[in-house]
Amino acid sequence: MAERARGPLSLPDDWPVHPDISLSLNRMGTFDWDIASGLLHLDSPALDVLGLRPGEFDGRIQGLAPWIPQSEVNRLDLVVEQAFRDGSANYGAYVRVRRRDGTLYWAHTQGAIRRDEDGRPFRVIGVIRDATQELADSAARLELNAVRRVQTSVVEGTTAALAHARTVQDVIDVLKDSRGLAHLGATSLVMGLMEAGRIHLVAEGPEGSYVPGTRVTRTDEGYPMSEVVRTLAPRFIESAAEFAESYPLLWPHIGELGIHKAAYLPLIAQARPIGALGLLYTDRGGFTAEDRNLLVALGSSIAQSLQRAVLFEQEHDLAEGLQQAMLPRRIPAVEGAEIAVRYRSARLGRDIGGDWYDVIPLPGGRVGAVIGDVQGHDTHAAAVMGQLRIVLRAYAAEGHIPATVMARASVFLHELDTDRFATCVYAEADLTTGLIQLVRAGHVDPLVREADGSCRRLLVPGGLPLGLSAAFGALDYPVETVELDPGQTLLLYTDGLVEQPGADLDDGMQLLASLVGDGPRDLQLLADRLCEVVDARGGEDDVAVLLLRRGGARPVRSAGRLQRYVPQGDPEALSTVRHMIRAAVTAWGARERSDEIELTADELITNALMHASSAATVIVRVLPGPERRIRVEVEDGSSALPHRRDAGESGTSGRGLLLVDRLADGWGVESRGSGKCVWCEFRVPDRPAR
Repeated sequence: MAERARGPLSLPDDWPVHPDISLSLNRMGTFDWDIASGLLHLDSPALDVLGLRPGEFDGRIQGLAPWIPQSEVNRLDLVVEQAFRDGSANYGAYVRVRRRDGTLYWAHTQGAIRRDEDGRPFRVIGVIRDATQELADSAARLELNAVRRVQTSVVEGTTAALAHARTVQDVIDVLKDSRGLAHLGATSLVMGLMEAGRIHLVAEGPEGSYVPGTRVTRTDEGYPMSEVVRTLAPRFIESAAEFAESYPLLWPHIGELGIHKAAYLPLIAQARPIGALGLLYTDRGGFTAEDRNLLVALGSSIAQSLQRAVLFEQEHDLAEGLQQAMLPRRIPAVEGAEIAVRYRSARLGRDIGGDWYDVIPLPGGRVGAVIGDVQGHDTHAAAVMGQLRIVLRAYAAEGHIPATVMARASVFLHELDTDRFATCVYAEADLTTGLIQLVRAGHVDPLVREADGSCRRLLVPGGLPLGLSAAFGALDYPVETVELDPGQTLLLYTDGLVEQPGADLDDGMQLLASLVGDGPRDLQLLADRLCEVVDARGGEDDVAVLLLRRGGARPVRSAGRLQRYVPQGDPEALSTVRHMIRAAVTAWGARERSDEIELTADELITNALMHASSAATVIVRVLPGPERRIRVEVEDGSSALPHRRDAGESGTSGRGLLLVDRLADGWGVESRGSGKCVWCEFRVPDRPAR
């Protein structure tokens, strides 16, 4: 019969297959598995074989988990996958099924594989039957075969589970949780790893398996684990007398545990011993040749997994250490602010990210706060992150405005000739006035936590990520200026804190705002809490967090202060400074004179840049006293004093100081070392109580 075009949820025209009544009479059920959709159809006899009641199975293979042990699922997966790969037309396997009372019985399943014209399997049709009676018909022979099949399935199931183990602890958990000990007939196990020429015990189970004095042993001592590591050959002990004679140091303790037999296996990887595994038995027959081969195969599988796990942890520790070395070793104390930072690794092997944070002290009591994320999850991303952090810090320390800092960092990353880009948020805060300038390069928006605990998203217009903006010639980064009141907290973070697989980013932002709002007031505890939440949900990305809270209480009369460095040849810096001065004067309650103050400051800065042949530093501050005044000071590196001159009717310059004289309530010039300071003052009304 022709098949329908198969999409993600398509099914064959004749699906599910119609059961044959003869199968039902022989206690055989049928199944029909559509691989593309993942749907599995079981007819009524098949449900009876598995002990399922009508309505208990939802049509998904995962729905059989309560009835088929995981070790059986792993073994059956191997059989089916092998048949898919080698082009087989069918497969068969015995599996154990769990009854409602917890006991196990045997069932047999056989499937016919249907493939498309390219040979890819897309459907399996088969039967499942109760094999309990079949196995009971020839008890002695089948019992032996069943035991061997169970033991083989334990090795296969354990091997399949070990394939997913990433750390040494994962390997230990597989050995303890796979129920392999019970099926192999072992009472307990011990496992040791080689470290610095000694065997360090890393696993024991169940409780009571550990013998005092054997936590760390040398390879030349008279213990079975030491022997198999020296000889690289397994050691099978088949009687209590043999145990006592061969290992007199160990036997007094082993005898008390009721142990009479044991199998010690060297764990060998790349032709060298990495440890040893011991399986201890209280009651069993001798070790047949098949038993020994099976256990040696188990030891080989465990050794390979342990070697991968050890290398995995070493590489992760190396990569994480590299990234930690790239991050700031300490966060400087900043007067007027409380700061908390955290970095949390995703624990995905060496696949670390390029997340970083930084706090940069700037002149005039200002501080720069940076959060960023380099594309990728590898050591290259961490190396690029370290370089980018350093150059961004250098550009900020040179006194460039935030937009220029971001643009130059983008050009630097582009010229590194790497295939990576980076997202970033740079915030420059004047903690005296509370003014913060924010620049965003493709990064997630910051949050602000109010003094009362409520939290809101801070929408910041942004540009392209660093590297991309230089590549596309889009280096204009808009600057957002906000005022941070005392007690308010600015939260900068990387996307690992809000992104979850299958979830919308806005939902993650809302959840984060809720967590921050409900979190502890103490910033250090809040930072810890955010990382704990990410760990609890199994985050797969690195996370960097930076919290900055403005300290102090707002006085009735603010003693505000703003200081900026303006380099030569940077018109954007001059424009940004004008906007900052207007915002600061407005924040200080002198909006009615903001135009005059901005204009005079612009004239003084322009004069310094044009005539002094040097950069300029502008300081705007509130002078407390009986009469509240705002003072503007512009410093430059020239000792030549300015003077007023007549520009004439058609002159294009010469009116700067005349304008300052007309608008300001007073002005003057002061010598400052090899340079000078031109100042002017404006009387402003007292700021009303807020």
